[in-house]
Amino acid sequence: MSSTLLPLSHDVVPVSAPASADEPVLYDFRRPTTLSREHARTLELAFETFARQWGTQLTARVRVLSQVTLESVTMQTYDDYVARLPSVTAMVLCGLEGHDARAVFQFPAAGALNWVSHILGSPHAVDVEERKFTGIEQTLVRNLVTETLEDLHYSLGGLLKSSVTVDTIHYNAQFAQAATKLDLMLVAAFSIRVGERSVPATVALPGDAILPQLGEENPIDTGDHTVELLHDHVVHVPMELALSVNDAQITPEQILNLSVGDVLRLPHPSHRPLNLTVDGQRLGTAAAGSHAGRIAAVVVSTEENTL
Repeated sequence: MSSTLLPLSHDVVPVSAPASADEPVLYDFRRPTTLSREHARTLELAFETFARQWGTQLTARVRVLSQVTLESVTMQTYDDYVARLPSVTAMVLCGLEGHDARAVFQFPAAGALNWVSHILGSPHAVDVEERKFTGIEQTLVRNLVTETLEDLHYSLGGLLKSSVTVDTIHYNAQFAQAATKLDLMLVAAFSIRVGERSVPATVALPGDAILPQLGEENPIDTGDHTVELLHDHVVHVPMELALSVNDAQITPEQILNLSVGDVLRLPHPSHRPLNLTVDGQRLGTAAAGSHAGRIAAVVVSTEENTL
């Protein structure tokens, strides 16, 4: 799944669509922090359960058919997470028992105001601009998130052992200090459809509150063993091995005048071993032979190529 977040607004559809099997996913080698495949799948299943619970809870509260769809689950530093959010958005910070970093429920304020209008009895969606909540609106939004936290605890089960409580609501992503810049956050991106209106949302949880429960296997690669891991991958990359003679230089005129039966002289003595090349780079020399009924090469010499 793709981890790229698009600019958010109250009438934008999902955060990002899952990448197709053939679509490349960008990887930042400066920040080699990623989830293992097994742990990523475990979290995806947990957040998909949470999305269904969240959609059911919204339907009951706003009395309009609602659906929440999981778009992606990624691990990011808090600084990277905030950098992808719009400057003006609703961010509900939630305290976690035993952790300094806080969880974040983020969604467009205009989208939340549309939910509030349904709670207060409006049968239709309303068009409002991004703004701060009034006292009554803030109370209703806090109640919605508080109930959502219960669904989150149920869905994550043993993955989230700390109790979570709603703390404060911010409207500027740059000023909402939920964690330090380099703290790892598990970020789940969702699309929330209430009636005919769809908005994107994210839930960010401190990594140290979830990762220890994922098992004994190290859930992240922090870069401490980057060289060893790179070596392990490189040694298994398929390469083209070839035997060749020395190249001969000829003119275009000679090529144009070639005919059947012509003989081209090659600058490679018949007694000299052939060139052993890997992806076009000379590795050494080898003599042609056979082995088990197949053409083979006997390595005669090797040489170091610094290019």
